[in-house]
Amino acid sequence: MRFFNTAGPVKPADHYCIPPLERFDLDEVLALVLMKKYFVLHAPRQTGKTSALLALCDLLNAQGYGCVYTTVEEARTARDDMVEAMRVVLSALGSDARSALGDDFLARHWSGILAEFGPSRALREALKRWSEASPKPLVLLIDEIDTLQGDPLLSVLQQLRGGYPMRPEAFPQCVVLCGLRDVRDYRIRSTSSPFNIVAKSLRLGDFTQEETLTLLDQHTRETGQAFTDDAREAIWTQTLGQPWLVNALAYETCFERKAKRDRTRAVSADDIAEAREALIVRRVTHLDQLADKLREDRVRRVVEPMLSGVDERRATNRDVEYVRDLGLIARDKPVRIANPIYAEVVPRELGWILQEELDLSTKWYVDADGSLNLDKLLGAFQDFFRRHSEHWKNRFMYEEAWPQILLQAYLHRVVNGGGRIEREYGLGRGRVDLLIMWPQSPPSGSGRMREYVVECKVVRAGDGLESTVGEGVEQTAGYMARCAAEAGHLVVIDQRAGRGWEEKVFRRQERSKGGVPVEVWGM
Repeated sequence: MRFFNTAGPVKPADHYCIPPLERFDLDEVLALVLMKKYFVLHAPRQTGKTSALLALCDLLNAQGYGCVYTTVEEARTARDDMVEAMRVVLSALGSDARSALGDDFLARHWSGILAEFGPSRALREALKRWSEASPKPLVLLIDEIDTLQGDPLLSVLQQLRGGYPMRPEAFPQCVVLCGLRDVRDYRIRSTSSPFNIVAKSLRLGDFTQEETLTLLDQHTRETGQAFTDDAREAIWTQTLGQPWLVNALAYETCFERKAKRDRTRAVSADDIAEAREALIVRRVTHLDQLADKLREDRVRRVVEPMLSGVDERRATNRDVEYVRDLGLIARDKPVRIANPIYAEVVPRELGWILQEELDLSTKWYVDADGSLNLDKLLGAFQDFFRRHSEHWKNRFMYEEAWPQILLQAYLHRVVNGGGRIEREYGLGRGRVDLLIMWPQSPPSGSGRMREYVVECKVVRAGDGLESTVGEGVEQTAGYMARCAAEAGHLVVIDQRAGRGWEEKVFRRQERSKGGVPVEVWGM
């Protein structure tokens, strides 16, 4: 039985998969190897890099090369200890060469070479002697290269560069460095890359929509269990092809949920929505690692303006490229979160401290017939904001986006009550759009979700309240039309200095130019 893979390299005998060698331009890669080039393959975590490298290793060995895949991840703990880092790198390479090629030259000699030449020269000398002794041209695939830090990383790159002119007779014909980041970021204490011999930097992309659906079809062919058209569309639109997310949603639905192990029952869009929520709530490793990156200053400089919607950009181009390499934002312009699941994780992670302190067990915002009373919920938030906003203002990690985070964290109780929230935010939008979906209440019991729009705008220094409200009403009405929502609410948070609560707190109804009613909440 095969299944959707969410941990480690894919094994086609065990996992549904897109053939790893189809994930990149194989002809280009083979040409680089043939031309004795050194190059970089990079991609975010759990995208399929290791699977691709292992498949490439098998192919190159079948073509007559002596190809070895190794990972230097264990050297992470060495930090700046040069001797320990080089010991880990050389021992891993020697062990992997013996396993892959039956070649024990490096395994027998690396420790003596390290003792004789020291960590600053041992890798270069070991690769030189090994290449001279090998009957085949050597190709090294070095994974997790950017887990090395500081001097050890600098030394490895410099030693590879130092031996480069001797290839292929006395140094590996080709070296592929693989990690999260592009080689341009390897600038340890220098103004330029210490690995300037790189011929090309290749990036492993996400699944295309066709590849995503192909993966799902493999499950259907082998088990008979279908995905409805809406479910297939939901998996694509929620993940936009991020490989781990695609596999995780499908695995959660088809293998973790008992009801869906009945292969006669088709997977629906509601099943995918439930699986999505389960993954986020459990803070599975992939999403937890991504959320942890939000604490880094260079990530904050990119993400915070998107949450607040301001036009001002404080991030450098290098910041943006770093966050792209993490996979948190999309590869193309405009700058935006990479997919809807990540867009949901970001504000939840940043607002978790409020969610932890709020009592979410009571559902006072639900009417007796089970319907959502959004007026009651937003009225309570208005009172909460007036009483507690100064207390919470400095408790959020992203200080400039705190009003938007506070609102979203407060409204998260809707999710705990069985509803869903979809979020749209981005650089220069000037607003955050929230679509609240609540299950249809009895007695109709149709299963239809009732939909409400909540939009948030902030009035800052130099802005006018009425112009902000007018613009927000039109934006809210437009979003309502796009989502076919039954009601719209505009939350306007006045952050201008010198305004008292008597001026800021109000509630009134406005109409768009098209006559659409929008409830406006000032605070």
